[in-house]
Amino acid sequence: MARRYAQALFELLDTSTIESTREALTGLGQAIKDSVALRHIVASPVFGAEVKTSVLAELGSRLGCPPIGKAFLGQLVKKNRVGYIPEIAEAFAKLADASKGIQQITVSSAATLPPAEQDRISTRLRNMLKRQVDITFQTEARHLAGLQIHLGSTVVDSTVSGRLQAMQSLLTKE
Repeated sequence: MARRYAQALFELLDTSTIESTREALTGLGQAIKDSVALRHIVASPVFGAEVKTSVLAELGSRLGCPPIGKAFLGQLVKKNRVGYIPEIAEAFAKLADASKGIQQITVSSAATLPPAEQDRISTRLRNMLKRQVDITFQTEARHLAGLQIHLGSTVVDSTVSGRLQAMQSLLTKE
């Protein structure tokens, strides 16, 4: 559902307002995740649609949201979909990156990779995908060793824990 709303908003915007809308949606999504009071306001039936819309419009204004974005927030309130703003923001960010030809990638490893290794991985991924990449490097001790690469919905897992899970799955099927 979040992708449909993000796609609808993306199609309404012109290229000059995409980035400001992205930042505003990301900020709103983070505010909803972080603030118990804001979640209460947008989820509670005690507060009417006008109050919810005005609160979100004010937050949107502070975050630099264009008028179309504020109207979009009003529609989310009207359709009772405000709780999906964090997911909509994430889907919208993916659309914005795709329109610029940038691929978001997450690389996680058991230990922090040295800068030279990060550069080598970035260069190889850029060359393999033949597009710009924005890579986020993470450390997850549960991997034990190896890398796990997330490219959208595709996961390339060469970690020890991933291989052990695959082996366990194979052995338990037979």
